[in-house]
Amino acid sequence: MNFVQKLALRGAAGVLSALGAAGTTVATTATAATVALLSAPTIHAAVVPGQAAPAFELAGPGGAVRLDQYKGKLVYLDFWASWCGPCRHSFPWMNDMQAKYGAQGLQVVGINLDAKTDDARSFLAATPARFVIAFDPAGAAPRQYGIKGMPSSVLIGPDGRVLFEHSGFREADRVELEGRIRAALGVAK
Repeated sequence: MNFVQKLALRGAAGVLSALGAAGTTVATTATAATVALLSAPTIHAAVVPGQAAPAFELAGPGGAVRLDQYKGKLVYLDFWASWCGPCRHSFPWMNDMQAKYGAQGLQVVGINLDAKTDDARSFLAATPARFVIAFDPAGAAPRQYGIKGMPSSVLIGPDGRVLFEHSGFREADRVELEGRIRAALGVAK
């Protein structure tokens, strides 16, 4: 079972729990839909360095967010959710990277995967982003990128090709990730 399927199962379990005995018909339908989703073939188009990054167009607070609008920039694409603990730690770091390297051509783009955009907005109120945000409640982008955990990031070169993929975010990751950003920008230490 991949990450997106687990996310769907988690949501379905919450619906079933909330419905209880009173919603037996709806619960049966929800269970059937969940089983169909979990048994459907999955897209594992895991990104590979050197290949073109999959295109996307998603809604954002300021309008549509498309990967192609950042052609010519180094894009640090981050997949996150409001319930993800490490995501809370990655946001201040991504804010710092955007501030530090934005003038040299870096654009951080955070794609939120919450089913409810209000959950993402609450997270952003407490943990502001000083970079581009997009909302993907359907989970299309993580399927295209083969994302398996939260947070996950993909570094995309100015030519639109994948340079690097990383899963998770720990304190120790900061140095390596910034080093990759600096190297891709050609910025000396």
